[in-house]
Amino acid sequence: MPKNKKPDESLVLKAQLARALADYDNLIKRVEREKNDIEKLVSLRLILRLLQVLDNIERAQVHLKDSGLAIAIGEFINVLKDEGLTVINPSIGDEFDEHEMEAIEVVKGQSNNKVAEVILAGWEYSDGTIVRHAKVKVTKKE
Repeated sequence: MPKNKKPDESLVLKAQLARALADYDNLIKRVEREKNDIEKLVSLRLILRLLQVLDNIERAQVHLKDSGLAIAIGEFINVLKDEGLTVINPSIGDEFDEHEMEAIEVVKGQSNNKVAEVILAGWEYSDGTIVRHAKVKVTKKE
């Protein structure tokens, strides 16, 4: 192309249109991502409140041993699972995992960093996001 000749105006407009369409596509993707993040955050707030209710119902069930209440607890847990949540319920003797568990007390034991007691089950989303850490007592060797 000679030095003084301007580029074809239609080529310039096509390039600008292609950039504008790419920018628009990126905007749509970003807005969708942000929408999903907001929905997850709102859902998380509600789930945290519901987990407190579930904890109280489970504590009541320990004392009442009511079969109807047991069914309601099972249905409650199934609803949480349908929403993509799984329970984090470590067993006594499991290795302490700081990603899934919160140590609320250290007790004497035969070895270090083993679960001595589970105080409260934790919950996580299927994508690995922890909603609530399992609350446990952890051993420390004397």
